[in-house]
Amino acid sequence: GFCSLCCGRIDRELMKLTCCLCVIEACPDKEAGLQPWNPGHRETHRVTIGHGRKVVLTSSATVHSIEIVDGGKLVIADTSRPIVLRTKHILIGNNGALLIGSPDCPYKGNLTISLYGRSDDSDVPHSYFGRKYIGVGTGGTLEIHGEKKLAWTFLNRTLHPGENNDNNYHFERGWGNRGIIVHVVDPKTSEVLHSDRFDTYRSKDESRRLAQYVEAVEDGMILAMVVNDEGSNNLEDLARKALMKLGSQQFHHSLYKLWLLDMECLSTVRPHASITIDTHSNTSILELADDTSSWKPGDTLVVASTDYSMHQAEEFQILPCPACTPFQVKVQGKPSYLHMGEEVDGVDMRAEVGLLTQNILIRGEMEPRCYGTEACKFFNFDTFGGHLKVEHGFKAVHIQGVELMHMGQQSMGHYPVHFHMNGDVDEQGGYNPPTYVQGLSIHHSFSRCVTVHGSNGLLVKDVVGYDALGHCFFTEDGPEERNTFEHCLGLLVRAGTLLPSDRNSRMCRHITDGAFPGYVANPRQDCSATSTFWMANPNNNLINCAAAGSEETGFWFIFHHVPTGPSEGMYSPGYTEHTPMGVFRNNRAHSNYRAGMILDNGVKTTQANEKDKRPFLSLVGARYGPHQDSDPLKPRVPALIHHFVAYKNQDHGAWLRGGDVWLDDCQFADNGIGLTLASGGTFPDDDGSKQEVKNSLFVGESENRGTPFPDNQNWGPGGQDLNGRSLPRGVNFPIRGMQIYDGPINVQNCTFRKYVALDGRHTSAIGFRLNNSWQSCPNNNVSDIMFDDITSRVFFGEPGPWFNKMQMDGDKTTVFHDVDGSVSEYPGAFLVKEDNWLLRHPDCIDVPDWRAAICSGHYAQIYVQIRHPANLNMKMVKDEYPDRPLILEGALGKKRHYQQFQPVVTLAKGYTVHWDRAAPAEVIVWLINFNRDDWINVGFCYPKGTNFTIISDIHNRLTKQTRKQGVFQKMQQREKLEHSHPGWGYYYWEEETGLLFLKVKAHNDKADLAFCSVKGCERIKINAFIPKGSGPSDCMAEAYPAHAQMPIVDVPMPQKRPANQLVRNAFSSMWWFIKELGRGHTQNGTPGRRKAPQAGLKPLTYRRAGPSLTHCAIAPP
Repeated sequence: GFCSLCCGRIDRELMKLTCCLCVIEACPDKEAGLQPWNPGHRETHRVTIGHGRKVVLTSSATVHSIEIVDGGKLVIADTSRPIVLRTKHILIGNNGALLIGSPDCPYKGNLTISLYGRSDDSDVPHSYFGRKYIGVGTGGTLEIHGEKKLAWTFLNRTLHPGENNDNNYHFERGWGNRGIIVHVVDPKTSEVLHSDRFDTYRSKDESRRLAQYVEAVEDGMILAMVVNDEGSNNLEDLARKALMKLGSQQFHHSLYKLWLLDMECLSTVRPHASITIDTHSNTSILELADDTSSWKPGDTLVVASTDYSMHQAEEFQILPCPACTPFQVKVQGKPSYLHMGEEVDGVDMRAEVGLLTQNILIRGEMEPRCYGTEACKFFNFDTFGGHLKVEHGFKAVHIQGVELMHMGQQSMGHYPVHFHMNGDVDEQGGYNPPTYVQGLSIHHSFSRCVTVHGSNGLLVKDVVGYDALGHCFFTEDGPEERNTFEHCLGLLVRAGTLLPSDRNSRMCRHITDGAFPGYVANPRQDCSATSTFWMANPNNNLINCAAAGSEETGFWFIFHHVPTGPSEGMYSPGYTEHTPMGVFRNNRAHSNYRAGMILDNGVKTTQANEKDKRPFLSLVGARYGPHQDSDPLKPRVPALIHHFVAYKNQDHGAWLRGGDVWLDDCQFADNGIGLTLASGGTFPDDDGSKQEVKNSLFVGESENRGTPFPDNQNWGPGGQDLNGRSLPRGVNFPIRGMQIYDGPINVQNCTFRKYVALDGRHTSAIGFRLNNSWQSCPNNNVSDIMFDDITSRVFFGEPGPWFNKMQMDGDKTTVFHDVDGSVSEYPGAFLVKEDNWLLRHPDCIDVPDWRAAICSGHYAQIYVQIRHPANLNMKMVKDEYPDRPLILEGALGKKRHYQQFQPVVTLAKGYTVHWDRAAPAEVIVWLINFNRDDWINVGFCYPKGTNFTIISDIHNRLTKQTRKQGVFQKMQQREKLEHSHPGWGYYYWEEETGLLFLKVKAHNDKADLAFCSVKGCERIKINAFIPKGSGPSDCMAEAYPAHAQMPIVDVPMPQKRPANQLVRNAFSSMWWFIKELGRGHTQNGTPGRRKAPQAGLKPLTYRRAGPSLTHCAIAPP
């Protein structure tokens, strides 16, 4: 099979000879015609290999530089002696080739290519490659193939801080093993070299054999002896002397006891013998998930953090271990931190273990400290490493089994591995086999790990990136597509200086290059986005990858509205925002500060100017809405995220914004917030979408408690037992599983586990975005939810730490639909904030511990946009509850030229709207989530003497055009408002109260997921001509009680689910606890001992809102 791959058809009779020739031909250093090349050591020697010259380097060398051009070829000999090649650069030009091993003949020896030089050298840098590089130019070939080793795996047994988990030895015997049992132990390795039993009670031959055995033991070994039952009956002097010659007092003592046994009757004592060997050495045994036979003594490993801090990653060196299985390695030292090696509460939290050592090393030679660059303001070490760069038009590049250390530079375009503007590098670009980099260990990098710039179809596989500055796996300008990152591991990714998104807060404030004069940085908005995987185009594949610790984020999908840099003009504006996502499957992210994953934001694609002073490529807003062929006029295509695991991320497990993002079979644990799904938010141009998470697990506080260390401010009580543990943000941060923001979203068939609220900390399985000024959609649907060991299913918030005053509009209008009652136990009910009387009716059920009410009804939204002036507060009153107004401050801030209010309303009801100053001259009412014939009546307050022009129109999101539908006519009777038509409408001006009455009604069908109708967003636009000097337009005193209505329940409350359909959990369902306590059942329904209620828990009360109805029950917390 091997020969057929490299030699074609095999002649059966000559198979052996053919295979031999095949192997020789596959090894580049065996090629006929190669000339030995041993240039010696001279830093001034500039080498050019060209004109068809083919040479093989067979020994270490130092030269100034190497250029391989015009048919030249440099091959590195695979010898038993290590080779170190020192040079300032290697340039592989047109028709040149550098060959080190091949796919069928991997390089077995030890090779180091050491790139030396300083950034301030007097040599003129290359115009394209710069300094200190391996450069593959147009027509160049680079083939490097080191030994094939396992890149990384998982820890399969937990490592505890300081734990000695070497394979301690224990031997134990009882009846049937009479006599003297001996073990010979190597004191250096604790390995049992030999063991034997000598029945010196029964046979003198055994006594003689024992004497011979003892005499044969090598000096320096440990001899462990134990007597089981009896052994002195036939123990001869020869054996006794051999044992006593060893000189140990323990042997004398043991022999005394041995002889004593002859004189005592011990028939009632059951014989028992044991030998235990405890090793007390500064070593550890790592139990691993995969066969690590390819790892060798002397190799260096890194074990990832499994806590919130990425800095808990630890390096270890492999030691010899003859007794280890292929799934074990012995390493020098003991762990300082806890590293999980198991599934915890249903979530795979095993630490990644990455290999850092390869037999081919490419490294940069470094100065002892930073010198002469702007980077020295932020780093005290030299950051001018080597780099490897591939130019457009290269002939072939395949790199495998290479270690890259001290590579990359804190300057643009110089990275450990850099594919620069190569276009298609797979079959589509004529490359066969396709281009790849795999099996690389990139560590202690000074700028990124692997950069894919303007290149498509690259395979990046089995690459470990560790301790890097700036985005590690980096796609740059936006046009990069079809690249595959498979089984890649990145960890300990720190901030760098190159791009605003690379920089931390300090760098962001101090580096203002490219900013307009007067720029004042806002680091959390403009910068602070350092990520392990930075995807500038969603059409790339991420499979089986791990982002195991970044200063900010694990996976970040970012959008370039237009391509930037040398990629300018490669696609039309907005292309990437509509591009379907590639494969995203079986990825994991943990130990990141901001989030495990973010799908949001763009980069600024214009230069700084007076209007926008931020530097080029600062973070800005962007919205993702994938469509077929990246065409917004074609059908939507969901972005699928399958089996994503996110744990121990301080802020978010994942924040995903955009249309049609669907998650399935995901796991979120120990994150500050598990998951937030944010809508596209491009109203009025958003065409509607569905975001959903299904079949997923959320864990609040797992049994992975982390490691305490000095000055850790995020350590405190938590969990059900209130023991100390690491915390995501602080002791009082409100941990949430699913955070509902705007919507619409769908949460289905998900389990929430171990969300435990404490005094002063509002933890909940389902929560809401804090300090939210935006809308909340009544089409947020939740169904098939399971709760396990929680104290609070939902919490709507209350004034206090983190929640602040709860005065922002989104804080007041939160709502979601409990489709099957799996949260509230009332199928089809809506959960609303307890004090939002626009949505309540008399039969709503209060749940005080949730700060919520369970209600029924038909709900929609209106967006009220105002101009002239825009800095008003709006008060909206439902006619049924005139004493419970809802006051909204607006979603856009008070400095905008218009304002927008976004209340959720109960359909088929009457409302009035009032202002804290004179009413705005322009009001536009948008009908949001209205179906055909849905309506509300609204009275807007205006000063007396106001005149009006009112029209209806439809705004088309695609054409961005607005089409007039009709003009509203003034009526003398309010009852006439009921006779509105699609082409015209009526208004009633009640001047004595100051109320302008309209019937707001939808006349077109709405698509399932869209905010607006199939024809566009239906609107009513009011232009008011208001007398100058008018006072505040607050008509409450005149409007009520004249327009007050008796509260009516239009949609009856659903029946409560039967008890046998509810989730049975002692902590999440107190009703079950009380019911089962008398039966002696455990929380899963099986017989068992009774359990006392958990400390701090109390039954919740459901309370009817209306004064004429009472309803009390034990409710789920």
